[in-house]
Amino acid sequence: MNVLRDEGYETVRERIMKLLLDNKGEFFTAYQIIALLGLDLKPRDIYRHLEHIAKTIRRRSGGRLVLVMKPPICLNCGYVFKDLDKPRKPSKCPRCHSQRISDPEFAIIEK
Repeated sequence: MNVLRDEGYETVRERIMKLLLDNKGEFFTAYQIIALLGLDLKPRDIYRHLEHIAKTIRRRSGGRLVLVMKPPICLNCGYVFKDLDKPRKPSKCPRCHSQRISDPEFAIIEK
């Protein structure tokens, strides 16, 4: 299905990218992105969009801008999930098995 977009209409990814670019260096959780943009999505959907946005930002800026993630932290024992390969919120801590995990936060910064 090929749908032409009217001017002024942006895709969800474009809206997320614009939010992060306009607030360069400021970190947002998936829930904050959903609330600020008034989206009807789940955090896992935002994480999928962020994977693609990371590639787009890097390509469009020639590597000058990058999407970074503050990793989630276990609120029980302080374990930092620094080895995540994709943006997501883990379900439980590998050290203490607590489910009290902070949300990852995302920002676009200059390299």
